[in-house]
Amino acid sequence: MLARKSIIPEEFVLPAITSGIPRKPRFRDRPRKARFIAKNGACNLAHKNIREQGRFLQDVFTTLVDLKWRFTLVIFTMTFLCSWLLFAMVWWLVAFGHGDLDPNRRSAIEQCVTNVKSFTSAFLFSIEVQVTIGFGGRMITEQCPIAITVLIVQNIASLIINAIMLGCIFMKTAQSHRRAETLIFSRHAVVVVRNNRLCFMLRVGDLRKSMIIGAAVRLQVVKKTTTPEGEVIPIHQIDIQTESPIKSNSIFLLAPLIICHVIDKTSPFYDLSAGDLQSSDLEVIVILEGVVETTGITTQARTSYVSEEILWGHRFVPIVTEEEGVYSVDYSKFGNTTKVATPRCSARELDEKPSILIQTLQKSELSHQNSLRKRNSMRRNNSMRRNNSMRRNNSSLMIPKVQFLTPEGSQNTSET
Repeated sequence: MLARKSIIPEEFVLPAITSGIPRKPRFRDRPRKARFIAKNGACNLAHKNIREQGRFLQDVFTTLVDLKWRFTLVIFTMTFLCSWLLFAMVWWLVAFGHGDLDPNRRSAIEQCVTNVKSFTSAFLFSIEVQVTIGFGGRMITEQCPIAITVLIVQNIASLIINAIMLGCIFMKTAQSHRRAETLIFSRHAVVVVRNNRLCFMLRVGDLRKSMIIGAAVRLQVVKKTTTPEGEVIPIHQIDIQTESPIKSNSIFLLAPLIICHVIDKTSPFYDLSAGDLQSSDLEVIVILEGVVETTGITTQARTSYVSEEILWGHRFVPIVTEEEGVYSVDYSKFGNTTKVATPRCSARELDEKPSILIQTLQKSELSHQNSLRKRNSMRRNNSMRRNNSMRRNNSSLMIPKVQFLTPEGSQNTSET
């Protein structure tokens, strides 16, 4: 069956019309750059093609501490089981060599280890020796000097195994990054004017009451650069100085603090404007180091900020207030920011033309005054409307006067 021809000409059909309209080019979003340091401080780095694997076995203790918990527990259990089985085999051989396992053995000959008649009893005696239980049913005698030697060797081996395994478990539970879980950073960093200079700022805090002694903050900018000779450096680290009177950048982390970096001529942000910052591939790494007050272990907390996480023209809201003689910290506002007037130009342009800052502040002041005027006018209008509505309600509630006419023609007025 043939399809019916449409009454409307083909050149006026909607697909034909839309095909002639030039389409706007679609811009794909910039591919998301892989960050070197995750927000939780983990290093986003994979080690591949390591040929010298034996170097990890030379430092067994560190390798055990770095392993995951499931592997550590498996190694912990298998180490004790293998040592018990090994020495159980040795005790069984001692009993077999002395003839203690012979059912026709003469009762006058004393055994090396009493009540060791099979491999199972030898295994139980090995466990008793290594963990120093000593139930009393099996014990060593003076008949076999080799048995005394085996007892000494097993005791020394058990002490070494206990020291290594328990030390490994203790180090895994007391690792420094556990304390770093309570050191927090703001979700975003900001670029704002402070003391007439553009500054890069972020906020750090400690959730515990026990302090971090000698806390120091270091900032690094990591980006891909190319030297004039054509050498490509994929991870170029640039240290940036924070605003601190002490060269070591030590801070007293009693309450949440705002770490400030003044964007000057030595800063990698000096030539970046607001638009350039958003299109750049740089990453700011923040490292907070210090000594835990309670344990004396050095801890380190890390985080990073990519260009999308740096807010231009924002400022952190205050979260520390004084209430009844006590300073109170509201952590619900820890990462909150407010928008303020900030020039969109780079710090270099701001140094060359200081009038840009003055003009920006004047425009901000004018816009603030205009908003106040609008707000006041809206309040006045609302109050006038409210008064008018109240007058109307009062007039509707007034009692009307009624006039009565008497037969004589006189008027009597009464209210109802």
